[in-house]
Amino acid sequence: MLRLKKPDARRLLRVACGCICLGISCLAAADDIPRGNPTSLLDQGFSGLYNLDFAGAQKDFARWQGQHPDNPVGPVSEAAGLLFSEFNRLGVLEAQFYEKNSAFEARSKMKADPAVRAEFQQAIDKSEDLAQKRLAKNPNDRDALFALTLSSGLQADYAALIEKQNLASLHFTRQATTFAQRLLSICHDCYDALLATGFSKYIVGSLAAPVRWLLRLGGLQADKQAGIEDLELTGQHGHYLAPFARILLAIAYVREKDKPRAVEILSGLRAEFPANPLFAHEILRLQKEQ
Repeated sequence: MLRLKKPDARRLLRVACGCICLGISCLAAADDIPRGNPTSLLDQGFSGLYNLDFAGAQKDFARWQGQHPDNPVGPVSEAAGLLFSEFNRLGVLEAQFYEKNSAFEARSKMKADPAVRAEFQQAIDKSEDLAQKRLAKNPNDRDALFALTLSSGLQADYAALIEKQNLASLHFTRQATTFAQRLLSICHDCYDALLATGFSKYIVGSLAAPVRWLLRLGGLQADKQAGIEDLELTGQHGHYLAPFARILLAIAYVREKDKPRAVEILSGLRAEFPANPLFAHEILRLQKEQ
């Protein structure tokens, strides 16, 4: 159990939980996913999430599940859609662009939808059950490792960013990192998986030395530059998570006080996903601050 005596350390830990979990919350490297096909149902679903078309994304994920009923990627993608719909409703993503930790901490308390919470947990349980069955047959099943990585990351997100249960979120974060590392050990070009390692390295590396030390004891690495390099690789070579890696890079540049570079990245995202008002909103805010 982590025991932080100083109030400032506790606040930094809460911010770290939120940012680390956000960075781990989406990964993709499944065997059955039709890579390179921009019209695949999973491509359409994740594109829908970036465009905030949550209803459309869920329809695509449901159709993919119908075609692959034994694959854990389907239900965990459904869980991701449910969680990010809640994030959008509660304004969680906007909060990540706060340059100062005090502003992040001062955000309003979240009021979760219990019905969405129940659906989310049901999808998580289904995915984890299917994943464990696949791993029992093949310990290196990429779909199963991806699904468990994403499942742990999503639960870490919910605990940290909605329920503010920080120790629980760190538990799930460590699980997500472990599964991501297993996936990368058998799939070196699964660039999307680097998103999990990248943002956590960056955030932990940004914290005060005592908190950094405690999180390292919990199995989390601390290296800001290496974290940015991981995110850049995902942004350049990733598949489903390339846009999300660029979102996290923009957040990192805001925190590094390099707002022109953050605006450049967000401008590209705005052009790629015009239905998402978050990018235009953050560009305008950052330009005013400059």
